Amino acid sequence: MSGMIWMSWRTCLIRLSVWLTRFHLRQGGCEMSAVVLDPTCGARSMWFDKTDSRAVFTDRRREVITLCDGRVVQVAPEITADFTDLPFPDESFRLVVFDPPHLVNCGKRGWLAQKYGRLVASWEDEIQAGFEECFRVLRPEGVLIFKWSEVQIPLFRVLALTDQRPLFGHTGTAPTTYWMTFMKESKHD
Repeated sequence: MSGMIWMSWRTCLIRLSVWLTRFHLRQGGCEMSAVVLDPTCGARSMWFDKTDSRAVFTDRRREVITLCDGRVVQVAPEITADFTDLPFPDESFRLVVFDPPHLVNCGKRGWLAQKYGRLVASWEDEIQAGFEECFRVLRPEGVLIFKWSEVQIPLFRVLALTDQRPLFGHTGTAPTTYWMTFMKESKHD
């Protein structure tokens, strides 16, 4: 019973924190110097400088994980927020780096799920909402970098979830990992 009470209080506090952050930013309560958003930062594995002041790091998780080989992974976003409901005003960032979880069929306690997160069963809705949010907070002519691994879900199914089209991309060293670059249209187009 106490676990259920703790979770409900924890959930309430997280929701209140996100709401207050959103309210504060929309009221102009602070000057955002960051121009880059990583809405799915996880352990910030792709970042050369994991504390780069030009970026805002968000994730829906906040936890310290010890993997099966003893390595410790720390998911410590600056703002705890879900990539499907970001607490930022429209057109806030010049660059968004979107590297969402790409696994659906994995154990909740498996190391891949723990390190990178996992998608819900209705992953299509989740990824579509993520694209919409990323483009909402992106300035006109801003750039979205999208990373996807086709281990379980083919890239063409994911790209069908947004009406935006990538400009160009790169296939990583593994033939299942893709990096793609999108540019939001200007308001004049």
